[in-house]
Amino acid sequence: MILIQKKILIIAVIFAVLGISVLFIFLHNDDLQETTIYNHESTTLSVPEGMVLIPAGEFEMGINYPDAPPNDEQPVYTVHVEAFFIDKNEVTNAEYKQFLIENPKWQKQHIDERLHNGNYLATWNGNNYPDGKSNHPVNHVSWYAAMAYAKWVGKRLPTEVEWERAARGDLEEKKYPWGNKITARDANYNDNIGYSTPVGKYPANAYGLYDMAGNVWEWCLDEHEFGPYDSFSANTTINITNWLMDNFTNVNSNRVFRGGSWASKAASVRCASRLVISPSTAYFGVGLRCAMTATP
Repeated sequence: MILIQKKILIIAVIFAVLGISVLFIFLHNDDLQETTIYNHESTTLSVPEGMVLIPAGEFEMGINYPDAPPNDEQPVYTVHVEAFFIDKNEVTNAEYKQFLIENPKWQKQHIDERLHNGNYLATWNGNNYPDGKSNHPVNHVSWYAAMAYAKWVGKRLPTEVEWERAARGDLEEKKYPWGNKITARDANYNDNIGYSTPVGKYPANAYGLYDMAGNVWEWCLDEHEFGPYDSFSANTTINITNWLMDNFTNVNSNRVFRGGSWASKAASVRCASRLVISPSTAYFGVGLRCAMTATP
């Protein structure tokens, strides 16, 4: 009898210990879960539809490439960029048409003459883009018109630093968004096709962005700055950005566009390649994609 009682007591103690352990684990897991949720919510941003979050961080801007113009693409230097959102795709004809319908003063027949060079939407018939090209990137758009569109959708144009950070897809010291080589399977460039292609036709880079090389050039927010390449402002400040969005039609200084077009040679679709031109220029291979500052 005594032996049986001892066995019962031992079993009871074992179950008691197990019960306490299970309870501890359960409570501990609950604490971990709450902490994880809290940390997750405190660091996660809601990404707008059709955009990608580019995280804050440093990257190497420019390229040490024999044919890269000095004081324009080199020397390479380290830049810190705050987090931002950027469109997965270039703005399409169909998207731009909706902007025109709701903003008549930017329509081809109404736009102020000083805000374009006479080639604005050159291939459009009034408010109608070429047949079958609804999902092709809009082009023949001046910087002024690109800014107007970006403001209308509640966004802005990316700065040069943001654009190059996004184009590189977190790769360093590479010519293109995917590496150092380019073929007709990678991008629409070099007149391989001879005209634009629908957005997203070619593979995305590591950030999930399409057509960062080729198809159409893309306007950036920045004024072109002369002098040593590694001395210009790494980040256009929020104050300057806000001022530009409210006063862009009063800007006269040259702007930069990036990425190359369907007609560009391989050297021009590199991540570091830059072109500088008047903001009124509406060029056959120049369009846009939009960005947003990422704030918690």
